[in-house]
Amino acid sequence: MPSIPKILIASPVRQKPAILAEFLRSLEQLETTGLQVDFAFIDDNDHKEACDLLQRFAAGKKNVIILSGGGPYLPYSCDETTHRWREELIWRVAGFKNRFLEMAKEGNYDYLFLVDSDLVLHPKTLVHLVSLGKDIVAEVFWTRWEPTLEPMPQVWLGDQYRLYHLERGELVDEKEAIRRQREFLDTLRKPGTYKVGGLGACTLISREALLRGVSFSEIYNLSLIGEDRHFCIRAAALGLELYADTHYPPYHIYRESDLAGLKEYKERVFSLIPGDGKKIKGRASTITLAMLVRNEAGRYLERVLRHAARYIDRAVILDDASEDSTPEVCRRVLEGIPLTLVSNREPSFHNEVTLRRQLWELAVSTRPDWILILDADEIFEERAVGELRRLAADPEVEVYYFRLFDMWDEEHYREDAWWRAHHFYRPFMVRYVPGFPYRWLETPQHCGRFPCNITELKGATSSLRIKHLGWMKPEDRLAKYYRYKKLDPQARYGVREQYLSILDPKPRLILWKEEEEPSS
Repeated sequence: MPSIPKILIASPVRQKPAILAEFLRSLEQLETTGLQVDFAFIDDNDHKEACDLLQRFAAGKKNVIILSGGGPYLPYSCDETTHRWREELIWRVAGFKNRFLEMAKEGNYDYLFLVDSDLVLHPKTLVHLVSLGKDIVAEVFWTRWEPTLEPMPQVWLGDQYRLYHLERGELVDEKEAIRRQREFLDTLRKPGTYKVGGLGACTLISREALLRGVSFSEIYNLSLIGEDRHFCIRAAALGLELYADTHYPPYHIYRESDLAGLKEYKERVFSLIPGDGKKIKGRASTITLAMLVRNEAGRYLERVLRHAARYIDRAVILDDASEDSTPEVCRRVLEGIPLTLVSNREPSFHNEVTLRRQLWELAVSTRPDWILILDADEIFEERAVGELRRLAADPEVEVYYFRLFDMWDEEHYREDAWWRAHHFYRPFMVRYVPGFPYRWLETPQHCGRFPCNITELKGATSSLRIKHLGWMKPEDRLAKYYRYKKLDPQARYGVREQYLSILDPKPRLILWKEEEEPSS
């Protein structure tokens, strides 16, 4: 089993109590499934109520450390207009953040998550950022830096706060600059992960970045204002790339008046979390689609993904060295859905168990709740869009079994002595159980899409049906016949008679009828 990522969540705190209380509450509601999490705070508060809130957060927890800011307290003006940072205060905070960097290195943490104490985090923030595998990535939030200005992100593309692409030495007029800025801002409003030039305030930093020497210390010959800018420039100089993620934006309580909008944010966030959003640490019910693909661009992939996109929360796709536009199809169709897409340089389709194990490990690395494995030519019937959510919400089930129908054309499936797959229930959706000793059937073909011992988990059958579209075209049937003949000439992993029956010119076909009633 892979080691559990160890995360240090850290924040320098000098905050108004009402805002700090919401920040700490969001930390308690963070989903941390599959992670080992510790907390570190530097208490730089100048009033007792805020200090007491930190102590109450730490009470009874063994994974929280509170350090003193050490004084003296520097003036910090924060009102309903803006925040006014003095130069001395900027570098004081930089020193606090550097202490966290050292703590993370010395504590052998896999990641340091630096987060400002005026943010309310989405519960999925941490598990999602870790799943991206980036060395430095920040979750984007939007703020009116002054009350009359439009909301802007805390990430940028270059210089002090340039929000548009500009080539070195390029000159653009104001109209073009405004157009490019609008283009960048529109991009950030779409769920995705984007390379940027600057970031801060809600940043995940990998151990690799820590060991390379990232720092918030001042670069003496750089006039840019703010410790985050010095951090970002030093990181880029060390060969590290900066990324902004926009899937789970935090809520920024920049002013106390922003507390009024927090209720709406929470209602929106929890309404989007499948199941009971108020029980974040219970058994969650998000669905991760895992799929193995190779040269599927001109077949059924787009149709299958468009349907799946209506009920999944994330997708993990392993591309086995496709020679066509398969990866581009995946990205285009799944735009707006968190996607992990890995392409192998060399194909391994001759050894299926290697690919199936690789896909499983990729899916597990995203810390999923449920893993649904479909092939690129498999699609649920229409009623699955709502029904799968209901199935995933059942806390008592760990494996769901479904029937697969081999479609011979759009309206008929095949049924005869060698084509009876739809008479049997097979596993397609498994709840990931950390610590369970998953084992694989070590055969190069027909090894199964899941570890072979998932039958030991608590299972249930569903009347939902899956269409297997891969047999519908005569040319596909011929290709599969020759593929099996090449990869399994002695029929060691399959049935010779079934291989031969693929080319039967007059198979027995049965009309497919959609079932509209809900499953029991």
